[in-house]
Amino acid sequence: MDFFKIDSRLKQVSERALQGIEKDFCDIDKVTEYNQQKVLAAFIKNGVAESHFAASTGYGYNDRGREVLEQVFADCVGAESSIFRHSFASGTHTLAVMLFGILRPNDNMLCLTGRPYDTLIGVLGIDGHVDGSLRDFRVNYDQVDLKSDGTPDIEGIEAALRSKKYAVAYIQRSRGYSLRPSLSVEKIGELAKLVKKISPETVVMVDNCYGEFVECKEPLEVGADIMAGSLIKNPGGGIAPTGGYIAGRKDLVEKCGYRLTCPGVGLEVGATLGHTRELFMGLFSSPHVVGEALKTAVFTSALFEELGFGVTPSSHEKRADIIQSVIAGTPERLIAFCKGIQSGSPIDSFASPEPDDMPGYDSQVIMAAGTFTLGASIELSADAPLREPFAVWLQGGLNFHSAKVGIMLAAQKMLEEGHLNI
Repeated sequence: MDFFKIDSRLKQVSERALQGIEKDFCDIDKVTEYNQQKVLAAFIKNGVAESHFAASTGYGYNDRGREVLEQVFADCVGAESSIFRHSFASGTHTLAVMLFGILRPNDNMLCLTGRPYDTLIGVLGIDGHVDGSLRDFRVNYDQVDLKSDGTPDIEGIEAALRSKKYAVAYIQRSRGYSLRPSLSVEKIGELAKLVKKISPETVVMVDNCYGEFVECKEPLEVGADIMAGSLIKNPGGGIAPTGGYIAGRKDLVEKCGYRLTCPGVGLEVGATLGHTRELFMGLFSSPHVVGEALKTAVFTSALFEELGFGVTPSSHEKRADIIQSVIAGTPERLIAFCKGIQSGSPIDSFASPEPDDMPGYDSQVIMAAGTFTLGASIELSADAPLREPFAVWLQGGLNFHSAKVGIMLAAQKMLEEGHLNI
């Protein structure tokens, strides 16, 4: 039975795309299996039991489930310690806690990967956003711009590290709203090694959003000191309803705990309010869900390559995160793509996304996300600022077979509006 009205020519293009990425899917399955076993081993090692799902209230003292959950996640990512909690409001909030937890007045921070993601600009206090920002607390921010090919400028980084003492060297793994390549764990390891060679006391900090369980190793296993991410992205497995994590060296995680709650109390408090079970479930499911999201990204890349669009990464390119960019080229194509994605969503499929102003962004943004959890980008979603080159960033997919329909409907909408030539 044909449940969706998709042009037969598009179906033929889809079949060609799928035939060309069979090996890529097999490679994804191998990484998924490795990471799923790693997570299962961490659950078993730490003796996770039904009793750990019990809710705590008030101060949350002696919440054994919370403590075990955070040790399980630490073991999964090669950390000494972690914070893995629903009380983080977003990935940006989690990154802010990590930054404010470690940096002190008059410290210098160096970003090794150019301008960070839009929503972090206010946290850092660049572009004039200073009220309550790190700049307002006299933290100096510097960055080394990426080279023309989107890769880190090693010579520039070396020169910057020799020019002054930096408390933090910051690495953004994913591309954000840019077309530069995401950083592999191997590349992050090379940057960490470079930092430590020149400035051993500098803390290597990683924004790991969208990258968890994409590869067999995490940044902490190749020299990073601390990293953070969002639970409504990869590590929440599409089950965590909100939250974030910070993981790394124990002393650094402890400092972040003092910022999350208050100095002298730190991670000893924090009621779980009944969320522990779904956080455990989300973490357990995350390697498989990340694999499904990667398959969705590879298929999108292959399909739109066949349709003549620029894409990054390419369908056979090694991936470091779950994000796929399609260069629509015009605002009309971009909007049609997002409307098609929305029409293939399990939630709010009837909605029609439109560009609008959003806090933290310097351009109007369009977002398509018919998700069970509001804003969950491990579920199929697509978004973009309306600015040149009018690229759309797609991520997620709880299961490939459903997400594939969403991608096909995006192409179908573009075809119906005259933006595709087949």
